[in-house]
Amino acid sequence: MTVRTTVGSASGLHARPASLFVQAAVRAAAPVRIGRPGEAAVDARSLLSVMSLAARHGEELELTLAEGAEDGARAALDELAALLRQDLDAAGQVAR
Repeated sequence: MTVRTTVGSASGLHARPASLFVQAAVRAAAPVRIGRPGEAAVDARSLLSVMSLAARHGEELELTLAEGAEDGARAALDELAALLRQDLDAAGQVAR
């Protein structure tokens, strides 16, 4: 199962935005991978891997659930996609 979303953070997906995203991915119901469409994806629970993508503001990314993930994992995938669409650099932003 795959969902496409865009990076909403003005500074892209690095430092604080990447950290908030990874923290949420660690809490997800199933392992998730993140990457550019058509390219190799990385483990969304790895801060270094996520930062290595060097994804920029407005860039499209894919989030993919691990094979055999349970039904409840779809909601977690949608929540991660919604989180990425937010400007995580904005003051007072808290990952859920």
